[in-house]
Amino acid sequence: MLQVSVPRQKLAWSLFGLRLGIFIVMVMWTVDKFVNPEHAAAVFKTFYMIEGLSNMGAYVVGALQAAVILAFLVGFQKRWSTGLVLAMHLVSTLTPMARYFDPWAGSNLLFFAAWPMLFAIVALYILRDYDTQFSVAATVPASKGSSS
Repeated sequence: MLQVSVPRQKLAWSLFGLRLGIFIVMVMWTVDKFVNPEHAAAVFKTFYMIEGLSNMGAYVVGALQAAVILAFLVGFQKRWSTGLVLAMHLVSTLTPMARYFDPWAGSNLLFFAAWPMLFAIVALYILRDYDTQFSVAATVPASKGSSS
């Protein structure tokens, strides 16, 4: 197996940049559920076939999502928080599949931005033990660390 030596600080800052960027997108989707619950209901109806999401339902979904993404931002229980962010984004990337087959109709081209973010979350999940910058779980296991 090929091993690459990367300075620990550079890796930690790079992974934090991914975590922060992903959080920014996710927090906007979360805030939308509180600011514009009707939009959340329309998204659930259009993409998840869940009709009649009430304002309270949007607030509950938003609150649960907020808890997950805040845990993700601070690096709490990274296996679970990053895994849940990955699952949420995977579902939201795959559900509009028909939009990918007609990219030049309406605003369908914007859906393609989901793919790089999806793979960034996958990378962050794989490297979660090295994502230590501004993380509550900031220690790299001795067997996984590299010298800087």
